[in-house]
Amino acid sequence: MAFQHKLSAILPDTASLSESGHLSLGGCDLIRLAEEFGTPLYIFDEATLRRTCTEYGTEFGSRYPDTLVIYACKAFINRALAQLFKEEGLGLDVVSAGELAIAKSVAFPLSKAYFHGNNKTREELELALDWGIGRIVVDNLYELSLLTEVAKRAGIVQDILLRLCPGIDPHTHRYVATGVVDSKFGFPMAQGKEALARALAAPSLNLIGLHVHLGSLIYELKPYQEAVEIVFRFAAEMKDEHGFELLEFSPGGGFAIPYTLDTPAPSTADFAQAITSSLLSVTEELGLNQPRLIVEPGRAIVGRAGVALYQVGGIKEIPGVRKYISVDGGIGDNIRPALYGARYEAIAANKMDADEMELVTIAGRYCQSGDVLIRDISMPKLEPGDIIAVPCSGAYSIPMASNYNAVLKPAVVLVKEEKAHLIRRRETYEDLMRRDIL
Repeated sequence: MAFQHKLSAILPDTASLSESGHLSLGGCDLIRLAEEFGTPLYIFDEATLRRTCTEYGTEFGSRYPDTLVIYACKAFINRALAQLFKEEGLGLDVVSAGELAIAKSVAFPLSKAYFHGNNKTREELELALDWGIGRIVVDNLYELSLLTEVAKRAGIVQDILLRLCPGIDPHTHRYVATGVVDSKFGFPMAQGKEALARALAAPSLNLIGLHVHLGSLIYELKPYQEAVEIVFRFAAEMKDEHGFELLEFSPGGGFAIPYTLDTPAPSTADFAQAITSSLLSVTEELGLNQPRLIVEPGRAIVGRAGVALYQVGGIKEIPGVRKYISVDGGIGDNIRPALYGARYEAIAANKMDADEMELVTIAGRYCQSGDVLIRDISMPKLEPGDIIAVPCSGAYSIPMASNYNAVLKPAVVLVKEEKAHLIRRRETYEDLMRRDIL
């Protein structure tokens, strides 16, 4: 019997009811997981992760065979996930030497790693070249000069892409819009010609491609199509002026997922069709060869696969105003609601059959009035000790976690076929003070 719940569309694929009537993922009762590993707890469903990896490869590859899917590590990476993505044949989009080190620790083929970022340090570039990074995505003229020098000293010719800023508004939150003109990322199109000419003239660099990234959590298809049009017309102009051959092109990532029931997102097939059809059309029109396509899903891979668990503590009702349900997490493990108004749904994991609902606000435990996870949500009558599950928590929560108020960071588990594997243990107080020096 199929799992019947209004939030099924945003829960992991394996969501079901346990024999005890609790919410279950990967065959694991979430209440038992909370008892075993404590809360807050982040749970990833392996089946959903692997299915989504395959889906991106299939939907893009069936429309445009020369496609490489690379996972954007900033959404969340650790050694277990890096190993999983390695097994699934993905590449990696890294933005720091730390993310690169995680990949290297599981013998990830770094030839399939693309190093992004607007301010890579000399030490990071030297390390990346020493470890055999596949591509450096160059972000500005300073980095272009720095990398030219670093590669020359290393005695290698490094493959690079230039990140262009096409001046497109993807209609997302301004904090996660990166393709607009006023952005810290990428070469403005007016500067692109100079950057390309300098890159082609550098003996230690091999310019093979162009990259754009419009932003994060993009619910529209048109911005991607506009970006393809702008970049390929630029490539055609640069071919005429400099003999530049575009061998690789990336429209970035930013593919949205539906966090709430009232924010449906395009399907993977929709994104794939919009991008590949535009690419095929514009290359035919301009007489350009078809380059390799690099797509960079991050949130789209891990977002829906992850669920956060919290335990209810204090309850405060202000008659005629609001009822606060306080939980044992908050901005320390998920800053997104406070940072840019991110919205979530929630489920009482141990009260799945409850039908009497009330309007409440789920607040965090941290000493900030802005520490509110979900404002004005309909939930069953909750009591201290109840377990709340928040779907679509797999992206950007854990990597942006902090030790604010000296609270410990949560554990992370991976579930599959009725087994739960701890892939990041909960911090200890010793961890918290390990780097302190008296």
